[in-house]
Amino acid sequence: MNMIWRNSTSCLRLRKVPHRCQSGYRPAVPLGSRILTDLDKVFEYNMWDHMQWSKEDEEAARKKVKENSTVRVLLEEQVKYENDASKYWDTFYKIHKNKFFKDRNWLLREFPEILPVDQETKEKVGESSWDHLETKTAYCSSRMHCPTMPEGKYHCKKCSGPSDGQSNLDAEHRKGPLKTELFPGSSATFRILEVGCGAGNSVFPILNTLRNIPESFLYCCDFASGAVELVKSHSSYRAAQCCAFVHDICDDGLPYPFPDGILDVILLVFVLSSIHPDRMQGVVNRLSKLLKPGGMLLFRDYGRYDKTQLRFKKGHCLSENFYVRGDGTRAYFFTKGEVHEMFCKAGLDEKQNLVDHRLQVNRKKQVKMHRVWVQGKFQKPLQWTQNSSKLAFSLLFHN
Repeated sequence: MNMIWRNSTSCLRLRKVPHRCQSGYRPAVPLGSRILTDLDKVFEYNMWDHMQWSKEDEEAARKKVKENSTVRVLLEEQVKYENDASKYWDTFYKIHKNKFFKDRNWLLREFPEILPVDQETKEKVGESSWDHLETKTAYCSSRMHCPTMPEGKYHCKKCSGPSDGQSNLDAEHRKGPLKTELFPGSSATFRILEVGCGAGNSVFPILNTLRNIPESFLYCCDFASGAVELVKSHSSYRAAQCCAFVHDICDDGLPYPFPDGILDVILLVFVLSSIHPDRMQGVVNRLSKLLKPGGMLLFRDYGRYDKTQLRFKKGHCLSENFYVRGDGTRAYFFTKGEVHEMFCKAGLDEKQNLVDHRLQVNRKKQVKMHRVWVQGKFQKPLQWTQNSSKLAFSLLFHN
C-alpha cells in the first residue's frame, strides 16, 4: 500500500504545472522599470513604465472616447469591413511589407513560457536580452526527448530518471489523431502557435532562439496570404522547424494542419483586437481546444483609453470601443475584466491578467501620450490531476 501511495503522489508531483507555465516567480509588473519620479525630467526618455493615472487623466480619456464615438459607421459599411477584413490586411502588407512593425524582442522577457527551459535557466534567460540568448537554454529534462522518430509511431526514447512517469502520461495523452497521422512538427516535443503572425515580427525572434532547441516547432498563421508569403520568403524561415500557413481563426470549421490538444503555447499578441467583438469568444474557445493540458495561451493587446483609441476621429467608430482605421483595418480596446471573462469562459485558468500603463514621450515635439495594454497568461487545466488525486485517496482508503 505504501508503494502505491508513493507512486501516486510521485506522479502527481511530476504532473504539477511546469515552472515554465507559472508566472508567480516573476514580478507582477510588466517590462522595464523606468519610473518617472521627477516631472521635470519627463522628456529625458522616450517611455516611462508603470504610470499611475490621475482622476483628471481618466476623465479626459473617457470624455474623448465618448466624443469620438458619437458618430457611428453606417451598417452597410460595417458589413463590408467584416466581409473584406482579410483583403484590407492583405493590402496593408503589400504596401508596408515587413517595414511597418518592429521585431518584438521583448517577447521572451514578458513571456518566458515561450521556451521549454527549466527554472534555473529561465531565470538566467530573463536577465538577458532575446538577441543574446545562448545555447545554455537547455531543454527541460523533465520532458520527453524524441529527436528523430515521428510522434505518431510512439517509438520515443525517454529521459532517464524521474521523468519516466510524466513521459508515460504524455504518451497516453497523445493517443488519438497522432497515433495514425503525421503532420508538420509531429516529431517535436514542444510546440508553439503564433496566431496572426503578420510579416514575422514575432516569428523570427522566436525562430532564432529555437534553432538551439531542435525538439521545438513553431506554427504561425495569418488570414492575409500576403503576410504569410512574406514570412515564408524570409531568409531566416526554416521549414524544418516552422510551418507558416494561411488561416482564418474566425472560421470554426476550418481545420488546422495539426490535431487538437498538442500545443504547449499559443501566442495571441495584438490580434484579437482586429476581430469583431461578437466573434472573439468563439475564437478563444477554438484556440483553447488546441492546447494540451497545462498549455499556456499568452495574450497582449490594446487596453481601454490607449492613445490609439483617443486619436480616432468622429465617424470611425463601429460599435462601443471598436473602430476602423483609414486603411480598413479595425481595432478593439479591452478592459482587464473583459479579458478575464472571455478566457475563463473558454475553460482556461487565469495566471496573469494586468493593465500595463506607460507614458510615451516625443522629446522633439514635447508631446506626452498614454499607452495602455492588457497582458494575460491563461492555462488549460490539468484535468487528469484531479482524477489522479481521487484515485490515490481511493486506493489509500480501500487498503
